This record gives sequence, structure tokens and C-alpha cells, in this order.
Amino acid sequence: MNSDKYEELTDVELIIRSREGQSDITDYLMEKYKDLVKSKARSMFILGADNDDLIQEGMIGLFKAVRDYDAGRDASFYTFAELCISRQIYTAVQASRRQKHIPLNNYISLYGNVSENADDDEKYLIDALQPTGDRSPEELIIDRENMDVLEQRIDESLSPFEKQVLDLYVTGMSYVQIARVLGRDEKSTDNALQRLKAKIRKIIS
Repeated sequence: MNSDKYEELTDVELIIRSREGQSDITDYLMEKYKDLVKSKARSMFILGADNDDLIQEGMIGLFKAVRDYDAGRDASFYTFAELCISRQIYTAVQASRRQKHIPLNNYISLYGNVSENADDDEKYLIDALQPTGDRSPEELIIDRENMDVLEQRIDESLSPFEKQVLDLYVTGMSYVQIARVLGRDEKSTDNALQRLKAKIRKIIS
């Protein structure tokens, strides 16, 4: 495909032409934003899935973005595509978990941000639980057992919505981005994020 002729066109112009029947433009847009899909797949790999599967789901999300984008309603195409890709990947991960009857993955709690406020350096649960100094193998095993207990307590203390928020928060998303992916309002999402941070701090204190 000769893509040079499309490089001077905006995304909106490309999408309009695509819907007018120039099918190769869809292929061009899919290739143009493939790196965005790969980036999102890498960030969400922590949620527990095969990276190739995540990329495939991300490409489906990108295709939906090309299909559904409305320049009069949505933000820039890039922002809309980012949302569609993230939502498609996260939905696929959630569906996979339900099929396998897997509870909240242990690593999620370990990487929950537990800073007291926004001005603090970020402090993660994993950092608070890391063994320091010279420790014997027996002591490290005990630490691992204690960590398992903490992870279970965190899992049991969070509501389903809080678990979803934490899922996406550990991928590096802001509460605004999380709200868009989950289809929730920003205030309730931010409140859930603050609640789960407080719960984690209480459990490890």
C-alpha cells in the first residue's frame, strides 16, 4: 500500500474518505496507530494475559475507533482511539478472568499506590513489603507468607468497582482515564481510588 499520499491528510479527513469507500485508508490508519496499540498492550500486560492476545484485542479496539469516531462529538481521534483500545483490552482481560474463575491477581495489590497525598513521593505497597538488609532464607519465606496474607486482606477489603479502578491504576492510568475506560463519572472514580488507597494504608499500617 502506498501510504505517502495519505501523510498530509488529517485523521478526520482520512476517516471521512474511508467511509466514502476508500477501504485502504482503514489499513493505513490501523498501521499508523499500531504502535499505540503495542504501547497499551505493554502497559496492561501486568493485568495477566498473553501480550500477543492483548495486541490483537487492541487492534480490534482500534478498528472500532476508526468505525465509530465522530469528530463532532469526540475529542481528537488519537484520544478516542486510546480510549477504545484500552477499553477493548481491559474488557478482554476481565472476560478471561471470569472464564477461568480467577480472583483479583495478587500483584495488583502489591503495586497499589499508597502515598498519603499527591505531594509525597509515590510509595507502593511492594516497596513497603520488600525485605531489606541481610535476611536468611527462612525469614524471606516468612515475609512471603505475610505478603500473601496482606494480599488476601486487600482483595477481600475492596469492592468490585475498587478492584477495577486498581486494575487500571497500576497500568499508569489517571483517574480521569480510568473513568472513561469504565464508563463511570470522574468523581466516583476518584473517590474509589482514594478509598482503596486508604484501605491499603490501613491494612499495612
